Amino acid sequence: MSNLAWQKSTYSGEAANCVYVAAGDDGTIKLRESDHPGTVLTTTPERLAAFIRSAKAGELDRFTGS
Repeated sequence: MSNLAWQKSTYSGEAANCVYVAAGDDGTIKLRESDHPGTVLTTTPERLAAFIRSAKAGELDRFTGS
């Protein structure tokens, strides 16, 4: 997985805690956090899009106490 082209989230800005994303050779999306770069979450573009839509709609707020 070291050959992946990781891209830092623009939302992270200059923060030390960042989220990174990369496209896998198999069409999957890889996500990792700067605090634990060895832990990688793998998903599909469709599932990531559904997660982002849910987060934007506030459907996940109950998990963060927002």
